[in-house]
Amino acid sequence: MAAARIIPEEAEVDAVTDGRVVEVGGSALVVRRAPRERARAAVLVLHGGQENGRRPARPWQPAALRMRPFTGVAASVSSPRDVLVGQVRYRYRGWNDAADPLHDTLRALDELRRLSGDVPVVLVGHSMGGRAALRAAADPAVRGVLALAPWCPPADPVDDLDGTRILVLHGDRDRTTEPGESADYVRHAREAGAEAGMVLLRGCDHAMLRRSRDWHRASAAAIRRLLRPERDLDGWAAEACSADGPLLR
Repeated sequence: MAAARIIPEEAEVDAVTDGRVVEVGGSALVVRRAPRERARAAVLVLHGGQENGRRPARPWQPAALRMRPFTGVAASVSSPRDVLVGQVRYRYRGWNDAADPLHDTLRALDELRRLSGDVPVVLVGHSMGGRAALRAAADPAVRGVLALAPWCPPADPVDDLDGTRILVLHGDRDRTTEPGESADYVRHAREAGAEAGMVLLRGCDHAMLRRSRDWHRASAAAIRRLLRPERDLDGWAAEACSADGPLLR
């Protein structure tokens, strides 16, 4: 079996044949690490964007670059033998009226199914990517979502979340997306049957640069726990999911 490899920034994956990664254009799924064996699970990372914008999304834009450390975190805490790590490739920079990043995420999940079969998926999304991840959580493959400073408009649905694990990290000084709306989303998700919890990071803003190590450590712990859907949550994740409101750390 071929060793795991990191796919170049502009490459997309369509299939794996005899351990060989086949790259084609036009995919919504960008594989950053192909597992050495058959995938047991997958982590997909979703970067942020803007409310409206039809210009093409590019990997060198700040919103995409901001999530590179979290892709590295996902790779560092998951098994290279059987966990695929990838990103969702957006067509446009904006959410737009058509919820374009949500449809890109659903396309990526469909491509992942063709690539690896029905494996459990953890979505890790920031800002607009957090919104897309939460909206895509109703997909049967998604077992867990880590939403980082997500954009959670009050009207967004929480349907079909029964049994899904949702962990939210949000800075208490975020002025781009509302921590209060994230807290409301977590409450509604619980009412819909999700196991959901939220942590407010003291002194942190939207860019996740202040206390960046704490963002990375908390994300690493969350991804580890979300990749084990058969086990009970523990640590801060369990505490957050049982608390009446957001934890302040």
